[in-house]
Amino acid sequence: MTRVVTCRTLDGQVIEFVDEVIGSGAMKDVHFSPDRSYVVAFYKTAQDFQAKERLQMIAGKYRESIFDQVGGDYWQNLFCWPTAVLEHEGRLGLVAPTYPRHFFFEHGSRNGDMLGIKGKEKEGKWFAAANLRNRFVDPRELGTWLNHLKVCLLLARAVRRMHMAGLAHSDLSYKNVLVDPSQGLACVIDVDGLVVPGKYPPDVVGTPDFIAPEVVRTSHLAKDDPNRCLPRRETDLHALSVLIYMYLLYRHPLRGAKVHDLDDEQRDEMLSMGEKALFVEHPTDASNRIKVANAKPTELPWADTAKLPFTITGPYLSQLFLQAFVAGLHDPALRPSANDWETALVKTVDLIQPCLNPKCEQKWYVFDNSTKPVCPFCGTPFRGKLPVLNLYSSRKEGQYRPDNHRLMVWTGQSLFLWHANNLIAPNEKLNEAQKKRVGYFVFHQNAWWLVNENLPDLMDVSTKTPIPIGGQLELKDGQQILLAKGDGGRLVVVQMVDA
Repeated sequence: MTRVVTCRTLDGQVIEFVDEVIGSGAMKDVHFSPDRSYVVAFYKTAQDFQAKERLQMIAGKYRESIFDQVGGDYWQNLFCWPTAVLEHEGRLGLVAPTYPRHFFFEHGSRNGDMLGIKGKEKEGKWFAAANLRNRFVDPRELGTWLNHLKVCLLLARAVRRMHMAGLAHSDLSYKNVLVDPSQGLACVIDVDGLVVPGKYPPDVVGTPDFIAPEVVRTSHLAKDDPNRCLPRRETDLHALSVLIYMYLLYRHPLRGAKVHDLDDEQRDEMLSMGEKALFVEHPTDASNRIKVANAKPTELPWADTAKLPFTITGPYLSQLFLQAFVAGLHDPALRPSANDWETALVKTVDLIQPCLNPKCEQKWYVFDNSTKPVCPFCGTPFRGKLPVLNLYSSRKEGQYRPDNHRLMVWTGQSLFLWHANNLIAPNEKLNEAQKKRVGYFVFHQNAWWLVNENLPDLMDVSTKTPIPIGGQLELKDGQQILLAKGDGGRLVVVQMVDA
């Protein structure tokens, strides 16, 4: 019979843990509480005074600054954040909530769970590499491309919140992010090593594949050398960009065919991830393209950047990938912020269209109106009439400016308050009323209709006809529709695409 140990945390809470290690990482041994609602993790090696003080700040002041604010409940699902610190038999430990059930593999791997991953945590790496997805992961766990966009959106949001609190994660990678693409969920873990610039330096330099080039380039220097680059907010932004690229394109943005040192593998790795790092899809320098001939069959078609270029992610994300991996790769100040990614991902979700092929693996794609719209993943062309709503918002009474934001329509597509007013952002600050949809679209008797569920100002501007709540409006090419009056209120101009 396993023993239950009772002890007190440094702030006086009574906690219990089962005297049996259920997981062991590089830094900590983990124990369950008797009811498995939380875990207690002890550091394997002795920690100094500064480490203890940092942990107390993370579980105390920094935790409160995120979770005790307006919208604080929202973050409970996005972070696995330590709640208390304890010392027991000379070892420093922390208390943290248990990961929710959906972050554990339900179906295991293909071929009767040959890898034994059923019941194990859904580390992000399983979903970010084509080879692992195609060979090992049960198709029921893989999720759709829309859900991968949602995973990226939650990640960007979590990083934005940490940075707003003046913190950096320092080791953002698919090891420290749990994802559930089957539902489009994500959670940032291992936040006990947070960096507070000027106060608490990083414990680690990061995880290979996600370490920023300037950190790799200066890693041979002493830790206190002023020229040594250590993890901070800007290095998080590099890691976030890599994660988003990998979750949407299932390949690494810097691992191409270019070799910098034929004789020394370690030096070659240092150069290709550090000083000489080069985007595999660099628009003017093709020397680090992925060689399709060398790719494993299970890496295709994703390794083929000519077939599935980064531009399939749509105009907003494409621009940020260039900013992250061309302009900002060796100039950290130019990297897109987490907020930039969040905004671009919200706009990209509005551009998405269901694929007409029921057998398409990805199920959704970003609609490209510049050419004949085709699903890039399975090659199925779009057929039929499709309204695209171009959003304009009021800056002054009666004056509308384009928002560089469009909403694609499909049967069942919802309209929300943040579409009707550009002063409302779809983030953690939304209240329950603002989360409800206010309208939806249907295709009926060869025409597209907008059904008004809760837009009191809805009006067909061209005919000056108000559309009452419960009423519907047929969408026509060139039509102007007022969604909401007043500050930030939006007008849409309908564009009909006939494919």
